[in-house]
Amino acid sequence: MFKHAKESRVTITELMLPSHSNFSGKIHGGHILNLMDQIAFACASKHSRNYCVTASVNKVDFLNPIEVGELVTLKASVNYTGRTSMVVGLRVESENIQTGKKKHCNSSYFTMVAKDESGKNVSVPGLILDNEQSIRRFARSIARQEQARKRSNNFKSSEFKIEEHLEFIKTQNAKIELG
Repeated sequence: MFKHAKESRVTITELMLPSHSNFSGKIHGGHILNLMDQIAFACASKHSRNYCVTASVNKVDFLNPIEVGELVTLKASVNYTGRTSMVVGLRVESENIQTGKKKHCNSSYFTMVAKDESGKNVSVPGLILDNEQSIRRFARSIARQEQARKRSNNFKSSEFKIEEHLEFIKTQNAKIELG
């Protein structure tokens, strides 16, 4: 079975309250991460028609602060489907209610895994790629997975070669004291 991404797209908008703010009066990053996880769950569960869990989050860069009183809109869409997993692309924007000015606050990619009632991984519907953007997003997800695999292998303790890194580390804000 295959489905279009638009069938499971989810958008939520929430008013940012003082209770969501940190000590500097900006919206707490943890609150935004929680909202992102919720919408990724909703999107993945809608696509798979199963309960889903978060397997990983690929890069969350907070680009612009979010102020108390702004509306925050989160958009989620399935970008990639594997056998039991999906990559959900998320975009977070804030909007000043009085001026209407919008800011892109962050984008991220959540890998979600579909589970059955007993907690076992289950197959998910494939994705119908019906335009250039959907093909680009699918291909980008594959490339990100390859980069993550390569990164993990390069720094696996059995593969790590300390001498390849010592000179560079000496140029950083660290002091090497090997016994």
